[in-house]
Amino acid sequence: MCAAEPGAGVPRLRYNTGLRRNQRCRVPVNPELSRRSLPPQRRKPVAGDPGPWGRVDLSARRLLWFRFGEAKLMLIRSRAPLRLGLAGGGTDVSPYCDEFGGAILNATIDYYAYAGLEPLDTGKVEFFSADLHQAAQYPAAPELAGDGRLDLFKAVYNHVVRRYNGGKPLSLRMSTCVDVPACSGLGSSSTLVVAMLAAYVEWLNLPLGDYELAHTVFVIEREEAGFEGGKQDHYAAAFGGFNFMEFGRNGRVLVNPLRIKDWVISELEASLLLYFTGNSRASAGIIEEQSRNVRDRNETALEAMHSIKEEAFRMKECLLRGDFHQLHEVLRGSWESKKRMASRIVNEHIERLYACALGAGAYCAKISGAGGGGFMMFLAEPIEKERVAEALRASHDGGRAYGCHFTAGGVQAWRVP
Repeated sequence: MCAAEPGAGVPRLRYNTGLRRNQRCRVPVNPELSRRSLPPQRRKPVAGDPGPWGRVDLSARRLLWFRFGEAKLMLIRSRAPLRLGLAGGGTDVSPYCDEFGGAILNATIDYYAYAGLEPLDTGKVEFFSADLHQAAQYPAAPELAGDGRLDLFKAVYNHVVRRYNGGKPLSLRMSTCVDVPACSGLGSSSTLVVAMLAAYVEWLNLPLGDYELAHTVFVIEREEAGFEGGKQDHYAAAFGGFNFMEFGRNGRVLVNPLRIKDWVISELEASLLLYFTGNSRASAGIIEEQSRNVRDRNETALEAMHSIKEEAFRMKECLLRGDFHQLHEVLRGSWESKKRMASRIVNEHIERLYACALGAGAYCAKISGAGGGGFMMFLAEPIEKERVAEALRASHDGGRAYGCHFTAGGVQAWRVP
């Protein structure tokens, strides 16, 4: 389904990305100016110049757009939740899942990737990433060539134009940001692509359900853009909640939403401590080694991946039954299995943090994502969590403890009136 002349007649929008989640926007404006008495000649806001519209902060950290002089706004926003992998991580990566079948249990949390799409009538395509501090602008074209600047943005644009807009260029501004550091092991890059595509879906009214959206993002990121990785992140962001996912041959994916009792979720949240190790990592090299171990029939790595897949089934039973003692055992076994999948998943720094947390009272720990850095997850008695966090902070500089809550919903997109 194609949109008729998207962006036609829509003025340029100015945006401010300075908001945290759930923070109310407070923008001082000229009280003498009402929407009904706008001056006949529109004027673009300039940082530091109050002008007739009042002062506008253009520092660009969170997604907030302003529109001047018109009665109706064309602005689309979207957000998709990041995920915690609880068991089975890595078995969604080819060729393992193609040959042996993969199984993963994950849950989405209240940290998000955000996208904002603003149709333009300038004949330009503008991209902005607040997290990477990068911006790029190109003439609107049927295909934007990769040049190392925000190539994932281009990959999404190229797919939408080719597949859903009949090859006709679109003029737009796409802006993004994420609640956590990049390359953190919470699926942020894939989740960001889900959020971007969801904004296009809302704008062009594309017929994509949850499965279709997740599969399309997988095709864009893994096959067309060539980024290494698995499949779970796309489906977690699209569906949201606690999900048991099965991956089979020929791209078959089955997402089974789990009905976890409220008290089990509450106990998990009370016990959970997320810790950013202070080191972002590039997962591509780790994932490539993991895939090579499968192709080369590395016995140690294969046995580890078989064990990790089995632990996903055990984790599902623990959560459904509310058996936390067994859940801790599963996570401890998963830690040992994960280390055998590839040589760079765990390093001396991560091992030191693991030992430090367990010495301070944590029950168990898990490295998030492909490993090598990013976030670690710890479970501890709620009254011991602060002691664990203090021990981790004292062990090295640059780390940070996070709390989080689980979310039930997946990606959302909406129009701002």
